[in-house]
Amino acid sequence: MMREIREQPAALERTLAGGLRRVEAFRKAIAGRRPKLIVLVARGTSDNAALFGRYLLEITTGIPVSLAAPSILTLYGARLDYRDALVVAISQSGESTDTNRVLEQARDRGALTLGITNEPSSTLSKLAEHVLPVRAGKERSVAATKTYTGQMMMLYLLAYALGGAIRVSDLERLPELVEVALRLEQPVGELSERYRYMRYAVVVGRGLNYANAFEFALKLMETCYVVAERFSSADFLHGPIALVEPSFPVFAFAPPGVTWGSIGDTLAKLQQLRAEVVAITDGGNREADRCATKVIRLPRRIREVLTPIPYIVPAQMFSACLAAQKGLNPDRPRALKKVTLTL
Repeated sequence: MMREIREQPAALERTLAGGLRRVEAFRKAIAGRRPKLIVLVARGTSDNAALFGRYLLEITTGIPVSLAAPSILTLYGARLDYRDALVVAISQSGESTDTNRVLEQARDRGALTLGITNEPSSTLSKLAEHVLPVRAGKERSVAATKTYTGQMMMLYLLAYALGGAIRVSDLERLPELVEVALRLEQPVGELSERYRYMRYAVVVGRGLNYANAFEFALKLMETCYVVAERFSSADFLHGPIALVEPSFPVFAFAPPGVTWGSIGDTLAKLQQLRAEVVAITDGGNREADRCATKVIRLPRRIREVLTPIPYIVPAQMFSACLAAQKGLNPDRPRALKKVTLTL
C-alpha cells in the first residue's frame, strides 16, 4: 500500500498524458450530442471517486449528475430511459458485475457510455463505447490508492471534455502537488502513533472534498479496522455531532475557499466539545490552527478545485502507517479481495 501511494506522481503523469489523447477524441465524438444528464455508476473506492465526479461535473459543466443505484436494475429489474444521458462506469478492475450490468443496459436503452478503468482488456472496456484508461500500473494492495487518484484525474479530463472550467495546465501541476504531499510521510507516520488504540472516528468534508471524507473513512475501516463514520460538515451538525465527547477523534478536510466557512464553524463547535481534531489543509489556510488539535498542512496554497487529489495522499499515508502501528497488513484486509463481485 505504501509503495503504491508513493507511485502516484508517476501514475498521474501517465494517466494525464494518455488521457489527453483519448479525451480529445471523445470531445469530438460528443460535439452536437452534449448530454443533458450524467449518470455515474461504481462501487467501493470507485464509488467515492464517482462522488467527487458528481461535485466536479455539476460545478464545472452545469450538467445534472446522478449516482446510479445498481440494485434498481439488478434486484428490481427496472428499465430506465437513458436517452440524452451519458452513463459513466468507474471500476479499478473493470469486472464489477453490477457496474457492468448497469452500463450494458444503459447502452441498450439509449445512453452514450464511457468507461474509466485501470484494466484496458477488461469487460468494462469492451462494453463501453468510449474508454478513458487509468494508467496506474498493476495495483496489488487490496486497499486502492493510486487507482483512486487516477480515476479522479480522468474525471477532471471528462469535465474538460464537456466544456467545464478546467485547464489542462492546472492538471499538469497535480503530480508535483502529490510529490509535495508525499514529503509529509514522516510527520504523518509519527502522528499515527498517537492513534494506535483508536477504535472509533469521524471524518468530515464538504464540497469537492466530501468524497475524500468517504475515502479516508473507508481506508480506516478496511485497513485499520476502525469504525469510521463520514459526514459533510453540514449534515454533521444536524445530529451526529451529539456523539462527540472529550478526546473523540475527528478528521477534517479543511481547504481554504468556499467550504471553509462551514468546516471552520464545525471545527469551532468541536473545539468547544474538546474533541481531538486533525485538520488536513494547505498553506492558504492558517485559520485551521486555531480550532484543530493537530494540523497536517501541505506547504503550498492550492486552488480549491485542485485540492482533492493532493489532500487524500496524507490520509492514505496515515491509514497505512496506522495499520502498521496496529500490527495489521493493509494489503490483505480480512474478508476482502481485490475484485468484489456483487449483484
